[in-house]
Amino acid sequence: MSTSAHAAPIAAPHHGAHGDPGHGHAHHPGLAHHFDDLEQQKDSAVYGMWAFLVQEVMFFGGLFIAYIVYRNLYPDAFAHASNLLDVKLGFVNTMVLLASSLTMALAVRGGATGSKPTQLIMLVLTIVFGLTFLVIKYFEYASKFEHHLVPGPTFDPGHMSEWFAQHPEEVPHAKIFFFLYFAMTGVHAAHMIVGAGLMAWIFLRAKKGEFVPEHHDALEMSGLYWHFVDIVWIFLFPMIYLLGYHFGPHHS
Repeated sequence: MSTSAHAAPIAAPHHGAHGDPGHGHAHHPGLAHHFDDLEQQKDSAVYGMWAFLVQEVMFFGGLFIAYIVYRNLYPDAFAHASNLLDVKLGFVNTMVLLASSLTMALAVRGGATGSKPTQLIMLVLTIVFGLTFLVIKYFEYASKFEHHLVPGPTFDPGHMSEWFAQHPEEVPHAKIFFFLYFAMTGVHAAHMIVGAGLMAWIFLRAKKGEFVPEHHDALEMSGLYWHFVDIVWIFLFPMIYLLGYHFGPHHS
């Protein structure tokens, strides 16, 4: 049998986005090497963020349960201690965080539509609202230190409340209230600080034009974190600030 003088050339295998045969699509610059496509990458980010938020719910849940337990044990002391908080500042901070949730949602919308100016403007506003919340919280904390409403040897709600002056046996229970107040709002403020830093990082990435309609996972996941922190405050405000509002005018 005779063979052909020129053998047919063997076609080189086509390497796609990941260097594997069969992947003919272009490699997106935002696609990490260990994912097959952008959809798989986004699913992984979503599941990871929700897993993180679930453990955050359990973390805050312990504080909420402790508050509920002690609130039921010492209802009068907790109600009158709550009356020593500044409900006006708490309300202003609530409005600030609601506004920040709106701007965060619009920033994510800017990523979904590919509008870089919308992303940048809304992220800046979100950061501003977050920092505004922290500044207001600073002045609120400073007032508590000034009036000796910080759990410790100098703790004394009696000079601000006639009820505690008449019921000195309830002062230790008020100390529990303020311990939980600082623990719950302090941990929340720490999450706000982390969130503000996260938004600054996201802003720098948005400025580089990294977030486009087909790939803005980091922007979207950061938005979930921000909304979660806002929701925690929505529960904290009525539970802590409005508990004793019917007992009379609040003090700062």
